[in-house]
Amino acid sequence: MATHFLGDTAVLTGRTMRHVTRSLDTVITTAITPIGIMLLFVYVFGGAIDTGTVPSVDYMLPGILLITIASGISYTALRLFTDMRGGIFERFQSMPIARSGVLWAHVLTSLAANAVSVAAVVGAALLMGFRSGAGVPAWLAIAGILVLFTLALTWVAVIPGLTAKSVDGAGAFSYPLVFLPFVSSAFAPTGTMPGPVRAFAQHQPVTSIVDTIRALLLQRPVGTGIWTALAWCAGILVAAYACAVICYRRRIS
Repeated sequence: MATHFLGDTAVLTGRTMRHVTRSLDTVITTAITPIGIMLLFVYVFGGAIDTGTVPSVDYMLPGILLITIASGISYTALRLFTDMRGGIFERFQSMPIARSGVLWAHVLTSLAANAVSVAAVVGAALLMGFRSGAGVPAWLAIAGILVLFTLALTWVAVIPGLTAKSVDGAGAFSYPLVFLPFVSSAFAPTGTMPGPVRAFAQHQPVTSIVDTIRALLLQRPVGTGIWTALAWCAGILVAAYACAVICYRRRIS
């Protein structure tokens, strides 16, 4: 059964990956916008933001990476919505394939596409002067957090992809996710924010994730923040996966 699922998922992932490679503008778009934001915050607003002794680009990069992922997963919802409206799911139901493989194909494609976008953003940051003395373990930890964050948001994206009534509705859900890093510690210390905004910023998932990645890049102690970041990612992932599975079963029943 596991072999059957893995084989079907691999074939279906190849199908969705071909759609991405035929439309590379989606990957390019999800990288260009965050790079533009990074240029804006580093070269225009950088002097107005107190980053201490940390170069602006080093300080901003963790938040930009999360914006990149939040932008990229909107295309997962759009691809899934297109498949639903195109009748692809009904065709697959008449074939002897693992039903869950269809969803996992879109999820794995999201991971691959977002990895390319994140790599492009990191490359742009290097050209802007980003440097880190973090060792291999720290980089592996950062990669793991970003993968877990991507998985969590991708399963969130699956829900509107299955339930939206229009193309605009399928993609619009990502706007609040892209906005979250701006109300966090990504671009300014939360202590400088007004009371209610500060309370929200300090207790939303992006702040703990940004703080952890920043500490790893700057070779600073991560403390218990890394467990908070992992708990947020895991909690969102489990909740979104459960909701997505329920929505999928309702759609194909």
